[in-house]
Amino acid sequence: MSSTLNHAQLIANSQSNNESSRKQVVINTRPVERAAALTDHLQAAGLTVVEIPMLTLQPRPTIEQDMTLMRQWLAGDYKALVIVSPTAAASGLAVWQALEDERQAQNHDDDNNNERKDIAINALQAPSYLIAVGEATASVLNNAKIEASNYQVLQPHIANNEGMLAMPEIERLQAGDKLLVWRGLGGRRLLVDTLLARGVHIDSIAWYERIMPVDAMTQYEQWLQGFLARNGMQDTSASQPKPIVVVSSGTAFEHWESIVRAVAEKALNQETARENPAILPYELSDFSYVVLGERLADMVAEQQLSYWRVEDLAPETILAAIHAKAY
Repeated sequence: MSSTLNHAQLIANSQSNNESSRKQVVINTRPVERAAALTDHLQAAGLTVVEIPMLTLQPRPTIEQDMTLMRQWLAGDYKALVIVSPTAAASGLAVWQALEDERQAQNHDDDNNNERKDIAINALQAPSYLIAVGEATASVLNNAKIEASNYQVLQPHIANNEGMLAMPEIERLQAGDKLLVWRGLGGRRLLVDTLLARGVHIDSIAWYERIMPVDAMTQYEQWLQGFLARNGMQDTSASQPKPIVVVSSGTAFEHWESIVRAVAEKALNQETARENPAILPYELSDFSYVVLGERLADMVAEQQLSYWRVEDLAPETILAAIHAKAY
């Protein structure tokens, strides 16, 4: 079962259902560095929020191929640069500044290091359109210590594939044009299929990778034990709505799936589970889901799970979707 609401409809549902949703448990699976805003917003609305990150961001070594692509971009080989996350923006900016510092050093051998750094930061000039996917990503670029007049950060009206394709800077790309993407390894492949079919050449730099936190399974087990204990370790549907899991990427869902299945299997193998059939392990279907975008929605739908699809990760949008889903 699934549905999609626009932002106005979600907000309306959120306002009408706020009081009745106070028992709702929400599991926030976003990485630690990106979880706080959502958690705070949901808690302020009276929801019980449990943070169980399914991803942690790990920097990847910058290889020569990455530097080659950066130099090609700085030389004007690409029509646009798409930055898909705040982490990618910060990592890419650091390398961009380093390359500019290197160029300035060649021209100002007698300057001291501090003077060269100031020159490099103020001299950054974007050789193509800069397109940030999402407000947080744009903020990293806009809040850097760089003169705003040196470049303009563009954003899609809606931070998804459809919103990106509707941008004139993307819409006008044609066969033979080149696009560079700053991203994380295994992240959303925005635009790729459509633009490749159009003959656009796409290169990407994965500045970081997303791995499962080492304590993710332990955190989940500890939460589940407490949750079942508070509800008598029985079927809680009569007194407690299904916990809702907020998932923002396919990788996070894959990690969540593996943990839930592993803990369920472990419960089945325990002596207490065999002795008392009423103590059942929790399965994927014992949760509802709020998921980001079409690709992730398809993954969840394939498993016939109950979910609600959203098109952005604004805390207000997710809160409204949770209320709509729960009631």
